[in-house]
Amino acid sequence: MRVIDLTHTICEDMPVYPGTEPPKLKTANTIERDGFRETLLTMYSHTGTHMDAPAHLYKGRITLDAFPVSQFVGRGLVIDCSHLSEGGRITMEDVDRKRALADRADFLLFRTGWSDFWGTDRYFGDYPVVTPEVVDYLIASKKKGIGLDVIGIDPISDPGLSLHKQLFNGGDFVIIENLTNLCLLGEGLFYFFALPLKFEHADGAPIRAIGILQD
Repeated sequence: MRVIDLTHTICEDMPVYPGTEPPKLKTANTIERDGFRETLLTMYSHTGTHMDAPAHLYKGRITLDAFPVSQFVGRGLVIDCSHLSEGGRITMEDVDRKRALADRADFLLFRTGWSDFWGTDRYFGDYPVVTPEVVDYLIASKKKGIGLDVIGIDPISDPGLSLHKQLFNGGDFVIIENLTNLCLLGEGLFYFFALPLKFEHADGAPIRAIGILQD
């Protein structure tokens, strides 16, 4: 069994969505002074590798803490879209190349290669995004969620978050953003775990995402 970490490390100089404050990691207690070390964490709920709930955009919709924990575990499949350049669109042709496996997956994870630009200005540029037809497929096939190695499912130029809204209007899905290491997960199905921090009324939360490959 191989366990692949798909999560960016949270640190004070990490990339954050434009307009969001970066996290703060303040040493609150020290071994020398207090006999133990403790850190005060201050950050937005959509920091780093994180998950969006329908309540992120719609009042009265389900929050992450209200989902059964089974929502965050399932069969994952990576769709390799790293051939796309800036402004590219992930279409059903990309999904159809692995359609038999895609139909069996609970989570589709789209690898654009954009995680290579983490920490650079290019990460906030015109990264590839899915088309509305792909969102329709996710809804029709009753996936648990979608994941990408970019900062958002919508183009950064779309403040209306139209793809978020299309997906959430279709049901109780989760959206996972800022994944990394998708290139290490191979071509087949694997066990995928994306466990959000459990706090009350969570519109979103940082997650520790992992993929497990069987030997």
